Amino acid sequence: MNNNQVHIEGTAGSHEPQKWWHRRWFVIICISAIVLTIFAIILSLILKFVVLAPKESDITIETLPSPATRISTEATITEIATQLSNWSNTYSMNYARRGHQACVLMNGKVLVSGGIGNDDHLSSAELYDLSTGIWTITGSMNDARFTHTSILINGKVLVTGGAGDKGPLHSAELYEPLTETWKPTGRMNNARRSHTISLLKNGEVLVAGGVINNGIALHSVEVFDSSTELWSTLTNMNNARYGHTASVLLNKKLLVTGGCSDHNMYLNSVELYDPSTDTWTTISSMNNRRYGHTASVLKDGKVLITGGTSDVGEYLNSAELYDSSTGTWMTVNSMNHARAHHTASVLKDGNVLVTGSFTGGSADTSELYDSSTGTWMHVVSMNYARAYHTASLLTNGNVLITGGIHYNQALNNVELY
Repeated sequence: MNNNQVHIEGTAGSHEPQKWWHRRWFVIICISAIVLTIFAIILSLILKFVVLAPKESDITIETLPSPATRISTEATITEIATQLSNWSNTYSMNYARRGHQACVLMNGKVLVSGGIGNDDHLSSAELYDLSTGIWTITGSMNDARFTHTSILINGKVLVTGGAGDKGPLHSAELYEPLTETWKPTGRMNNARRSHTISLLKNGEVLVAGGVINNGIALHSVEVFDSSTELWSTLTNMNNARYGHTASVLLNKKLLVTGGCSDHNMYLNSVELYDPSTDTWTTISSMNNRRYGHTASVLKDGKVLITGGTSDVGEYLNSAELYDSSTGTWMTVNSMNHARAHHTASVLKDGNVLVTGSFTGGSADTSELYDSSTGTWMHVVSMNYARAYHTASLLTNGNVLITGGIHYNQALNNVELY
């Protein structure tokens, strides 16, 4: 009996350690599983919120823009689109010129004549070929002249007046593109410079106003008959003026605006010439006195007036429109820059390109008038600052800018818009 008891106790004693180890391995496995689970959770959180978290620049917020945001965005897009319009240099003229004239011929070439160089008055002329961008010397005029006028008539170029070495000129001459030569034509009845020239709807060429020695302004008017090459006088304007503008309207009348009278008196007066009756009628004045301004006939027949000088040293950025159907003036949005002795070109799309100016110094700025909205848009500046230059709308729609003055020096550089 004692042996059995001993055997049972020995058996029970030998099984006790085995049960304890089973429990220990079970605990170890459970703890390891918990630790691994916790580690996996921590690792996933680290991956989600630290390693793979999106950067601020990658976050896209889907929100509808406010009206102000849309306007700002549209303005930015407009500005970028405007900046795409730019200037490019082309070959320079053979002579530096200011106060010269430029005329687009029927073959698409551009004839530049006269002006003042850095030494003297010029009689030279040169041709720009838009297919090659090259300038070639052509026949010289019979008289050196600047602040003259030129116009295309019957395929030829008529040049009138201007100032020579001895003062204002009576002379006029015709350029024949086929022979590249000039010939004198009938002399005007009055010597004049800083006058206007206009091709009327009846084919006649009318010159008006101007100035002679001692700053005496003219109100005389005369007309050139291309068939006889003679000049005849017409009824005088109501006001003597020079540095004014003259625009042929759709109704065949001639609109004359502003300018300067004797003794530097700047004008806001306006008058209409009726070729059918040879009469001048004073109409509503502009809102500003202007000298050295521009006038552009828009596609709808209205006339856009820009800039100029209203008094000595006072330069304007204002603009106004003349409506021939009502005979009234309306102030429109001002230009971004004050300008005088600048250029304005009506482009093929109906907008108006304004370039350069003199406001105490020459400027390289340019801007576009949108005729459909009446607003001005910034345009990339020209490559050169200039005033008293010329701007010619080419047959391919580009605008050719030539010469002018900068720092009292005449320029020969040329650029294209």
